[in-house]
Amino acid sequence: MKSEAILIIGSNGQIGTELAESLRGIYGTNNVVCSDLKLPAIETGPFEIIDILDRNGVYAIIKKYNITQVYLLAAMLSATAEKNPKFAWDLNMQGLFNILDAAKEGLIKKVYWPSSIAVFGPTTPSILTPQYTVMEPNTIYGISKQAGERFCEYYFQKYNVDVRSIRYPGLIGHKSAPGGGTTDYAVHIYHEAIKNGKYTCFLNEQTTLPMMYMPDALRATISIMEAPAENVKIRSSYNIAGMSFNPLEIAASIQKHIPNFTIDFAPDFRQAIADSWPKSIDDAEARQDWFWKNEFDLQKMTDDMMLNLTKLYKQSV
Repeated sequence: MKSEAILIIGSNGQIGTELAESLRGIYGTNNVVCSDLKLPAIETGPFEIIDILDRNGVYAIIKKYNITQVYLLAAMLSATAEKNPKFAWDLNMQGLFNILDAAKEGLIKKVYWPSSIAVFGPTTPSILTPQYTVMEPNTIYGISKQAGERFCEYYFQKYNVDVRSIRYPGLIGHKSAPGGGTTDYAVHIYHEAIKNGKYTCFLNEQTTLPMMYMPDALRATISIMEAPAENVKIRSSYNIAGMSFNPLEIAASIQKHIPNFTIDFAPDFRQAIADSWPKSIDDAEARQDWFWKNEFDLQKMTDDMMLNLTKLYKQSV
């Protein structure tokens, strides 16, 4: 096992649940401390209740376990943040400052903080969005992530904080529920297909968005954290890409498993958010700097989702 003491903040969420499992497989169960605002349904290793806004409480846990790396996943996501923008800003930004300051003060050696395609906006080129481009986000989530990127880069340049980040596209997985994002439909659709054979989508049929299957997202996250520091040339956040599709295309991939599956559309406020985001991402820098490469396309992902969710629902009957 590798010698690190890792703290995941926000470990009950969609990413954290699976990231904890992966990191414990690499570093050992007792070397990965999970934390969130409430206990998980099942505890599989060290766990602490943490409010990321409580700086003293966070520092106390870091010192208690001699933490060397922090994965800061606690955040309010796009759709939920629009309903409470002031609190979303406070949570997303002050939480980041608390961890960056801990690294600045020498309490931890390395920080992972996720950004998002939400940093882009309606004026950004939407096809193969480049690493460096116009960024004018129009959601509070996107604004906080863009500001966070700038502060990550600032802390690296001014204080030599080893902070690393990737801009997640929409994430899809079968092990945990999504957390209130605009791309959540691409998880819900599989569950509804298996349970009911139909799904009503909150985006319109032509809304193409960048997506990524969770195993690829986990590999990207761990890969950038394990890369030599000199290979991580971008300290704001890296573009990464997996696949792009619209609701009709994901429905067609499901119909290969459930031929009678149907989809209809009732766009809501999330449509405007989705319309401001890119359709596809250029991730040449991540592929060049730390050798990122996705493994899943749409049909391969659907095949795996259907296999695992079908097993899950059979077990629950």
